[in-house]
Amino acid sequence: MKIWLLLGLLLIHEALEDVTGQHPPKNKRPKEPGENRIKPTNKKVKPKIPKIKDRDSADPTPKTQSIMTQMMDKGRFQKPAATLSLMAGQTLELRCKGNKIGWSYPAYLDTFKDTRLSVKQHERYGQLTLVNSTAADTEKGELFVPSPSHFDVVYLNPDRQAVVPCRVTVLSAKVTLHREFPAKEIPANGTDIVYDLKRGFVYLQPHSGHQGVVYCKAEAGGKSQISVKYQLLYAEVPRGPPSTTISASSNKVKGGDDLSVLCTVLGEPDVEVEFRWTYPGQKDERPVTIQDSWRLIHRGLGHTTRISQSVLSIEDFETIDAGYYICTAQNLQGQTTVATTVESS
Repeated sequence: MKIWLLLGLLLIHEALEDVTGQHPPKNKRPKEPGENRIKPTNKKVKPKIPKIKDRDSADPTPKTQSIMTQMMDKGRFQKPAATLSLMAGQTLELRCKGNKIGWSYPAYLDTFKDTRLSVKQHERYGQLTLVNSTAADTEKGELFVPSPSHFDVVYLNPDRQAVVPCRVTVLSAKVTLHREFPAKEIPANGTDIVYDLKRGFVYLQPHSGHQGVVYCKAEAGGKSQISVKYQLLYAEVPRGPPSTTISASSNKVKGGDDLSVLCTVLGEPDVEVEFRWTYPGQKDERPVTIQDSWRLIHRGLGHTTRISQSVLSIEDFETIDAGYYICTAQNLQGQTTVATTVESS
């Protein structure tokens, strides 16, 4: 009885497959043991087009890396947008790469010594933190990003771009550049001078004809404002390692006399120079005096050069002080070492 019941169920199952069209094709051969069970197919697959990264883009404009980042939640950082919108009470933390960072922010935060603002300088970045932000933290009355002084100097170097940093707080503002004397507007023609919202007016190929006092003017929402003034000075010395010379007050010194050795660098007006000395009595801790100084000199036709000097002085010259005096001058582009010999007479 059980066998007939089983055969009946099988017949019913085959009948249902015939009705629904699910009956397997008769020409399908049974698979051999171990045969691959993946059915080959001629189905066309749409090829995946790889995403093109920014650096592979046809856009010839070079991508510059931002030195400023914004601290987000859970320790994430991202490049801040040109305009940030915060909820009241939210904390703002910005970081800027560098070991000598200066920040600009609404002046009242300093005037009233607001404890919500914290500015710190770390070894590799500067950090600005504003907690419990309010609507008052937006400086609506300023069209230009505030400058720390009322008169700035911009050096024009023949081998690199120069920037007049007129940046606006309203992105839709119309910004123009003006010369104070003779009074006229300086057009940003896109070839010699361009305007960059994040930098200001950029002189692409500075030359001595660009010298003078300039200022910027911004117009937005029926309001106009004048920026601080900028003195444009042409720098005669090109970029590179320091151009260094060394000289002694005398190369033959008697015992008991005084000695001074002068190390001099002529360089760009805005490039700092650091000096290091090696001298004969250094290992024996011979007392010496080292004094560094610098000043700007004008060499005609508006050319400006920075002269940096370091003077090593010794009182009561002794035999131990005879030998090589070596001065090493270093700037951001490299270093130069010079030496002179002093004998005991």
